[in-house]
Amino acid sequence: MGLSTSRRPPLIGLSGRRWPAESIPLFDYTALHGEEVDVHLSEYPKVLEKAGALPVQLTRNTDPVQIVQRLDGLVMTGGADPDPELYGEEPHPELGKVERGRDDWELALIRAALDARIPMLCVCRGAQLLNIALGGTLVQHLDEAPTHALWHVPRSERCHTVRVAAGSRAEQIYSDQLDAGMLPTNSLHHQAVGRPGAGVVVTGTAEDGVVEAFEVQGRPEVFAVQWHPEMLSDVIDPAFVWLVREAAARA
Repeated sequence: MGLSTSRRPPLIGLSGRRWPAESIPLFDYTALHGEEVDVHLSEYPKVLEKAGALPVQLTRNTDPVQIVQRLDGLVMTGGADPDPELYGEEPHPELGKVERGRDDWELALIRAALDARIPMLCVCRGAQLLNIALGGTLVQHLDEAPTHALWHVPRSERCHTVRVAAGSRAEQIYSDQLDAGMLPTNSLHHQAVGRPGAGVVVTGTAEDGVVEAFEVQGRPEVFAVQWHPEMLSDVIDPAFVWLVREAAARA
């Protein structure tokens, strides 16, 4: 359920991608050669609007510190594999194409949000970048077993379960969906948190131990998940309800 319409909707920023125009089908490549386009998946703003927020899609041309001062909340979205150079590792053979410009800008955005203490939900890649920002590492490629192979399953399918830690923020957020501490989720990733960063507290794990949710010690305004709650369209995911409420309280 969204927030009351009598309250000002909190302004929540969404990170996104910047691609060459040539990479977008049906564009006139001749006319737009050398141009770039900002790309944002619509599922994020759709679910935020339903939850009662005023979503705004951020461009790379916004200064992270300045834009965070204007926002009530932030969603760090999914996307390409982060550059392993960011955490001191050589690329794995199965590493996808990295977008280092996005990495650098989004890391600055995360750090600005942490400094400003605005509510922040980090999804998939966003969770991985948060861990990197806190000094952690990633598993660059998960073996194709057992739950790892599930990232090829349709994005809206709740294809595996996550064990949620008792007393955690994840348990509080998803209390209505838990069955004996287990939460059914979707899966769309081949990387995950490796060594947790400073203050990272793992609060959700897959059946095979892969990190699926975490919070940051002393940071009640921050929550991170490895799955994609925006793609579970059967309900307004509780993580977005939590974010909107936290952002509304700040606003």
